[in-house]
Amino acid sequence: MNTSPSFLLLFSYLILCTAPCIFAGDSAWNGHTPPESSTPKTFAPYYVAPGAKGYSSSSPFIQYKGDWQIVYSPSFNHKAVHSTCQKHATISFNFNGTGVEWFGNCDKRHGAASVYIDKNLVSVSNAYCNTTSPLPSQRLFSTFSLRPGAHRLVIENSGDGCIDLNDLVVTRVEQSSRPILRRQLQHRSSNSDWTLNVDGSTGVNAMQLAVISETHAIVIDKVEHNPLTINGHPAWASIFDLKSRQVTPLEMQSNSFCAGGSFLSNGTLINVGGNPVVADHTSAADFGDLDGLQAIRIIEPCDDRHCSIKISEFHDSVRMASPRWYNTVLRIDDGSAMIMGGSKKGGWINNATVNNPTYEFYPPKDIHGSNGLPIHSPFLEQTLNSNLFPIAFSLPDGRVFIAANNDAMIYDWKTNTEERLPPIPNGVRVTYPMAGTGLLLPLSSENNYTPEVLLCGGSTVDDKKPGSEISSQDAASSQCSRIVLTREGIQAGWEVDNMPQARLMPDAVLLPTGQIVIVNGAGSGISGYGNVIDQVGVSNAANPVLTPVLYNLSADHGSRFTSQGMPSSSIPRMYHSVATLTPDGSVMIAGSNPNLDRSEIEYGTEYRVEWLSPPYMHGARPEIRKHQGSVGFGETSSLEVNRLKSGSDLKLALMDLGFVTHAVHSNSRLVFLDVERTSGNTLLFKGPPNGGVYPPGPAFLFLVEDGVPSEGVKIMVGDGKSPKVDQKAIENVLKSTQPDQYEKSRGKKGSEDEDSE
Repeated sequence: MNTSPSFLLLFSYLILCTAPCIFAGDSAWNGHTPPESSTPKTFAPYYVAPGAKGYSSSSPFIQYKGDWQIVYSPSFNHKAVHSTCQKHATISFNFNGTGVEWFGNCDKRHGAASVYIDKNLVSVSNAYCNTTSPLPSQRLFSTFSLRPGAHRLVIENSGDGCIDLNDLVVTRVEQSSRPILRRQLQHRSSNSDWTLNVDGSTGVNAMQLAVISETHAIVIDKVEHNPLTINGHPAWASIFDLKSRQVTPLEMQSNSFCAGGSFLSNGTLINVGGNPVVADHTSAADFGDLDGLQAIRIIEPCDDRHCSIKISEFHDSVRMASPRWYNTVLRIDDGSAMIMGGSKKGGWINNATVNNPTYEFYPPKDIHGSNGLPIHSPFLEQTLNSNLFPIAFSLPDGRVFIAANNDAMIYDWKTNTEERLPPIPNGVRVTYPMAGTGLLLPLSSENNYTPEVLLCGGSTVDDKKPGSEISSQDAASSQCSRIVLTREGIQAGWEVDNMPQARLMPDAVLLPTGQIVIVNGAGSGISGYGNVIDQVGVSNAANPVLTPVLYNLSADHGSRFTSQGMPSSSIPRMYHSVATLTPDGSVMIAGSNPNLDRSEIEYGTEYRVEWLSPPYMHGARPEIRKHQGSVGFGETSSLEVNRLKSGSDLKLALMDLGFVTHAVHSNSRLVFLDVERTSGNTLLFKGPPNGGVYPPGPAFLFLVEDGVPSEGVKIMVGDGKSPKVDQKAIENVLKSTQPDQYEKSRGKKGSEDEDSE
């Protein structure tokens, strides 16, 4: 018998792992076992995405050098691993692709290893984890940004413990379909100073995105096999550092698939709704996620760059009164959140069986006899089928504009009355799955804070058609429609213009200058995946639109759009893509995942981040050097700035950067504040007149001098207090509902379509 120290250590390891290594303290990370999966087991993030290829440790393509032993256990993939405790023992592997992942076990006996690609040291990966039983098939190393072509991977044991090889997974992406761009590769037009560069990874697919401070953004996805891991399982949320481009995983309990979100008046961010427990295609006991349909996830941002962010969920005491998937969440004039619409469970196109044509509020309100429970909406009932993720804006008079399907209205939540608006012209539908995008145009005292709405893109596909009669090649719409929300404007109706290219699922982003840049989207098809004919990969849409377009809202009708001088991307941004203005004035573009789970096929899961920088990013800019941190309604406040040019045109842009998902930029807003006077380096200005013009809550302030904005600084508008709490309404919601009631109602039958779109 081999009696070397290496073998004896491996032998003890083998004895521990002859049965599945599951102990009472090592259950699925939330300890949640729904009826569909009755046997909890430790989650293993091993996953071979469509378009990728896995190689077990016994593959003849893997070469071992040194003292390696084969260890057998039913806990391991393929029932066996190669393991060594010998210093300098190596694994060598030649592959052709754009990425590679190493999966192995971790516990207290394991240690570090040096990872080389093409003879370059790229990582020192640590297989140590503080568990007595090995955690099988953990992702120990991954990279996804290699140039297409041949590469050599070498893993060398550092000698402070053992290392294992369960599997290697190679990402094999065709260069023609998804070119890999190197970090900080820049695209600059020869005719303009607009630039586009790739820098950073979101770690999880950017289905949802919100800037939470001057230095950070939060990225939220659905439960899936993302490469970013936390506590031994894939993360589905992350914090992205806007300065360093580094990403940190966040722990989330429930499935946030297609949730909505909003900030409250006190700065708290809520993430609302989602999808049931993942069960049909993976083991729910493995993933450990909770039902997200009623979830209200609470996130407390902080402005210290080094503070930790936590997502809190309390399903027993904080939840919605009804399940919602694809709901829109809007901060209204009292600083609370209005939660509207959605579907009662996952699916695809909405229908009368699962439609949730109601509103509710967070914190719950006792209005119109509801006592915190949902309030019926005739509009959201009558706009079926294409009415998920309604486009909504809080208006200066406190009412709410809502567009769904090809209809629109103004809703007075205080009186529960609807004022119908003229239909969106030419039969264009603008909400999921015929998704367009929309913005509330800038407000100022110069236009008497008169609200005007812009809706762009979408589709004229008949939303009553089954998927078998819809094609990924059905043309999207290039239409952009504007309407002024005054009596005269409503009577005049929508003004129609057209983008240079048709777009489904576009993202429209307000700049501090008052201009709008439109990015992302497809030229044909509809939103979702796996539902229509002529799918590309499994995408319901095709023909990605790769060139941004600039919209100048003050230009003459017919000449407002231009793509001249705009750099084109080479990364398709299809379904589940996002874009947002960031505090430095650039536009962050991320996401794209028209897939059930992480995929490497055409229109696969995209983690790279692009940065679209307007010309003002490349020259001298004004600077806000000191501010008071908050501004009251109608109150005069001051800023200290760098010395301004004599006679320059000054504007002060107060902006909500929004919560972005599915082409809906909820709460996105720009208000030009009144500048009262300047004295040296001190600028005096007046806050917005009321919460209708700017709902109380967080904002970013940009000083714009002669069309060039400063970097934004975060401030609080209003008194920073929480929205009013009605304790009786909260108690009634809790008494009248059950936590995760959808999971309970479906018992052991499961859901046939919970993961389809």
